[in-house]
Amino acid sequence: MRKNIIQKAGDKVLRSMTGYGRAQQILNGRDILVEIRSVNHRYYEYSSRVPRTYSYIDEKLKALLKNGISRGKVEVSVTINNIEGKDTEIAINKGAAEGYVNALRSIADELGVEDDITLSKLMKLPDIFNIQKTPDDEEQVWEDVSKVASEAIQRFVEMRQVEGERLKNDITEKAEGILAMVGKVEELSPLTVENYRNRLYKKLSEVLEGKDIDDQRVLTEAAVFAEKIAVDEETVRLRSHIAQLESMISGDEAVGRKLDFIVQEMNREVNTIGSKAQDLNITKVVVDMKAEIEKIREQIQNIE
Repeated sequence: MRKNIIQKAGDKVLRSMTGYGRAQQILNGRDILVEIRSVNHRYYEYSSRVPRTYSYIDEKLKALLKNGISRGKVEVSVTINNIEGKDTEIAINKGAAEGYVNALRSIADELGVEDDITLSKLMKLPDIFNIQKTPDDEEQVWEDVSKVASEAIQRFVEMRQVEGERLKNDITEKAEGILAMVGKVEELSPLTVENYRNRLYKKLSEVLEGKDIDDQRVLTEAAVFAEKIAVDEETVRLRSHIAQLESMISGDEAVGRKLDFIVQEMNREVNTIGSKAQDLNITKVVVDMKAEIEKIREQIQNIE
């Protein structure tokens, strides 16, 4: 059963790097509690709080978590309490007991007092009992801890997946919004050229004061301007990046680092469109696109 839980934890789906999982069971006389927390981190970083007497399980615990977690700063806390006294052996120190009895009787004889030594009184004297911790069955301890840890991992991963689904929906919504803005830029770009040509024709008309205008010259100037501000390549690439983004967050592998690269490329294309823009309306759309891309960038920082 534990093996199936770990395999489930290792499935590659979109997950947040923020998560929490907790499990507690009583096994073989031990009350075992395992808690797992994680926050954003560029790589997988593990830290733990394990009772010193059980430090031998730490490396195994680290490997167990690594099987289901690829990124994030992960902190694991393990508490183990023995509830049935199975970790101790109590032995009677017969030598000390005999010594006490002989000494007390000797004093009673010498002083002529009553010998009222009883077992209950004797047991209250120091060093009558030897209490020793029994050696752990390390394999059994690890088997029990790993069972509880696996349950905690399952809950931890489930929480990461729920948060990951929320991030996926939010990023998809923002990506679709950017896609709509790309369409707006593609609509406005030809109008920018048309407006430029009309302004140029009007200006020449004013300068030439009714004289014939070289229409070919106007068309040539407009063509040069159109080539200068053309953003067709940028919008095509931006559409491609958005498609890649949506494909990645719907895929079946860890994509956090790849998404970061795609968002950088999206931002590069939008910056280029902004630098070419000669129209206030396009500039406003570019500002809105950059704002949405930044929001996506913040979201993917939390994706495993």
